[in-house]
Amino acid sequence: MNTPNITVYGADWCGDCRRTKQFLKDQQISYTWVDTDENKEAEEFVKAKNNGKRIIPTIIFEDGSYLVEPSNTQLAEKLNISLQSA
Repeated sequence: MNTPNITVYGADWCGDCRRTKQFLKDQQISYTWVDTDENKEAEEFVKAKNNGKRIIPTIIFEDGSYLVEPSNTQLAEKLNISLQSA
């Protein structure tokens, strides 16, 4: 199986970010974590994707598509993971 190239923009204090990271870990999907509190360019990138709002997690996929604050179900659908295994 080809591992998707995923970048998760978020912050350590964000509960949805922690949930997303745990979901990806549980599914054994590797990703790149970018902390928007520590990286001003990343924060500006997130704002640009979200009409000036700092909404996290913002998850960018290899094909250029992205999800903002997705549920585990939305993330599973995007990654074509069976909901039974999610």
